[in-house]
Amino acid sequence: MKLWGGRFTKETNQLVHNFNASISYDQKFYKQDILGSIAHVTMLEKQEILTTQEKETIIDGLKGILTDLENGTLEITGEHEDIHSFVEANLIDRIGEPGKKLHTGRSRNDQVALDMKLYTRDEVIAINDLLKELMVVIHRIMTENTDTYMPGFTHLQKAQPVTLAHHFGAYFEMFRRDRSRLRDIYDRMNYCPLGSGALAGTTYPLDREYSASLLKFDGPTFNSMDSVSDRDYLIELLSALSTIMMHMSRFCEEIILWNSNEYRFVEIDDSYSTGSSIMPQKKNPDIAELVRGKTGRVYGALVSLLTTMKGIPLAYNKDMQEDKELTFDAIDTVKGCLALFTGMLDTMKFNKPVMEASAKNGFTNATDAADYLVNHGVPFRDAHGIIGQLVLLCIDKGISLDELPLDEYQKVSPVFADDIYEAISMKTCVEKRNTIGAPGEKAMAQIITANARYLQES
Repeated sequence: MKLWGGRFTKETNQLVHNFNASISYDQKFYKQDILGSIAHVTMLEKQEILTTQEKETIIDGLKGILTDLENGTLEITGEHEDIHSFVEANLIDRIGEPGKKLHTGRSRNDQVALDMKLYTRDEVIAINDLLKELMVVIHRIMTENTDTYMPGFTHLQKAQPVTLAHHFGAYFEMFRRDRSRLRDIYDRMNYCPLGSGALAGTTYPLDREYSASLLKFDGPTFNSMDSVSDRDYLIELLSALSTIMMHMSRFCEEIILWNSNEYRFVEIDDSYSTGSSIMPQKKNPDIAELVRGKTGRVYGALVSLLTTMKGIPLAYNKDMQEDKELTFDAIDTVKGCLALFTGMLDTMKFNKPVMEASAKNGFTNATDAADYLVNHGVPFRDAHGIIGQLVLLCIDKGISLDELPLDEYQKVSPVFADDIYEAISMKTCVEKRNTIGAPGEKAMAQIITANARYLQES
């Protein structure tokens, strides 16, 4: 069944039908299509456009189709152009003439706009929940590792000592912003296009506010042309999903490095690793690598939709059909990556002694050694030069600043005393930093408490 056949005297060429059809992918929102139709006929009956009997017959038929689709007794087939024609054709087959009144006062344009918004709205909630699950795991790791010392990096060079809790806290903040973006997108998109018609509304006395309330929208959209041609919310969503993937990809890159033989900071659980077909010693971080790789796939969806939309005049054009496959694939990719990444992180083991040794051997306490001199009256620029000489000496001897004998310190500057070792210990270097956002124990305790409250309330 086609929804537009009356004007045509010839059958559509099969290749044209195949090229034009969207049912292979828009069947994904069969549930949203049926729920939208139920709301539509409920409003039509309220406005006395349909009788109560017609409304009840149509709704019973729609609910029957939904039940049969969900229990597998009804199969979506390819002879239909899209999910809308599939549902309507099946409805007419089941209930006869009343089914032909389902489409009164609406167009496929506002119907597909509604279905896509309903589907996207559900997926935004699902992705937000997955992000929260990831953040719960990050929070647990943070609470358990406030005294796990490790090097912090700039330019991928060891810079200053931090804790694992502090390092993971950076990603907690990233994913918090990601959830905030999703909430913004949800609020902005939550207006109902149903009743906009093809582009110019309808002569039927529809109650669009009522339709919107039935579907839990904040209200109806305000311009019928924009309603059927708006894809801003999908572009915003794909942008937010790209940022989520970027954050996960950065995290994955670090885990891949930390999992290497050279770092040995972490061990990925066997259930989230794979081996080599030829090298029996290998344990590969495939999940982290795949998440990193799939990031480009989500970026591609964003750029594709932006490119599709950039030259389209008002109102609806068939080009816009390209939004669905791109968005569906990006959503599925992000959801799969979030679930797997969360599981990998949750089961990962941390090699704390190796982390601390790496911080010491990387001279991450050099800044604190310079601060020691400053606190004893040495100008910072002179202190910087003195510590630079000591680092060169340590490199030559193959030792850390912690292992350098006091007499070697005092050869370079008589200011040094026995308390230098306490001043540059990993614990002291970290614990002295207690401004908001720093890795010190007091500062981290405040952040962890705030994070726990955020997770409980959001």
